[in-house]
Amino acid sequence: MAVKSDNQIKLQDGHLVGYAEYGDLQGKPVLHFHGLPSSRLELHRSAIEQIAERLHARVIVVERPGIGLSDYHPYTIVSWPNIVTEFADALHLERFAVMGLSSGGKYVAACAWKIPDRLTAAGILNGSCPFDLPGAKETLSKKDRQVYHLADKVPWRFGLVLGKVARDIRKDPTSFFSLFTEVSEPDRRALELADVKESFEEMVTEAFHQGTRGVALDWELESRSWGFSLEEIRMPVTIWHGEMDTIVPVEQAHILKESIPTVHATFFPDEGHVSLLVHHYEEILAPMVS
Repeated sequence: MAVKSDNQIKLQDGHLVGYAEYGDLQGKPVLHFHGLPSSRLELHRSAIEQIAERLHARVIVVERPGIGLSDYHPYTIVSWPNIVTEFADALHLERFAVMGLSSGGKYVAACAWKIPDRLTAAGILNGSCPFDLPGAKETLSKKDRQVYHLADKVPWRFGLVLGKVARDIRKDPTSFFSLFTEVSEPDRRALELADVKESFEEMVTEAFHQGTRGVALDWELESRSWGFSLEEIRMPVTIWHGEMDTIVPVEQAHILKESIPTVHATFFPDEGHVSLLVHHYEEILAPMVS
């Protein structure tokens, strides 16, 4: 089993991008875009690594600017595909699949819109939708609305909130859930598994490796317009979503489904935000490398 978890590569502008590789390092490449707050360690579990190797998938988790080992610099959702293209070129990847978990889904959509000629497949796992679409804000809890309002309108104050979150996470990584609504029962059970809990603690802690700026910017981008129309996406996009997800409600997946012309969606009635990845990663990854 191959795991290379602490990698960096330099882009033409001198900025470093942190990433981890799992599975078959000679296999079909899948660029994985992590959630928020998360990092390149999002898939650092032996069960996931074994699945990737069995499917001959070279899974590469790419950290966004200011996260983990990636240098901080301003970027946007629509400029992310440019970073991805240069990153892929540096690794000599001509074509590749992209997959995004949770907040990483918007970056998958941006790639499907902007660089479809480079992609072999695109998948969104428990992904959020743009909040400027009809009905999107109504899917958010009162607490979610407060968090996104701070990130969008009062970013300096949101930075202070994240500073406390980062300090609390060092003591107890699961305290990160204080930013969200109540965790679903499937997710609670999944997080009780020793390897899942360990992986979760690693990925969240590493998100704040360089402080809060990268996480704050990611959240700020999430709170605003994505900068392009989902209706302009022409390549196939696959969506998977747990119907018991309380972090990103399933209604957001339905909004994505109605907005992307070439989408195929699968819903899992007994899964949540974390448990879907834990229980169904093989059937999710397989079409990305088929």
